Amino acid sequence: MSDLMPEPGAEAGVPDGPAGPALPDVPREPTGDPGVDALVERLADVTHLDTDGHIGVYEDVHGGLRETLSALDARPGPPAPSPASHTYDNRS
Repeated sequence: MSDLMPEPGAEAGVPDGPAGPALPDVPREPTGDPGVDALVERLADVTHLDTDGHIGVYEDVHGGLRETLSALDARPGPPAPSPASHTYDNRS
């Protein structure tokens, strides 16, 4: 290609490997939740799949993260303070 038209993928800074573009080596730090950590690690599976297979992995991970967040909403938390327990200072 010409100097005006970069090679496909070059603009993203993603090197091409034997199986196509390689994913950048992004370090993943543990979240402290083993289920979330396993889902995030599952994203690495796309490196071994054709592009057509990526959506299945992404949908699986997205669904798992959505379930995890929904479970947080379902957990009982501390009771909400009652309005009578609030005191207001009306001094100006």
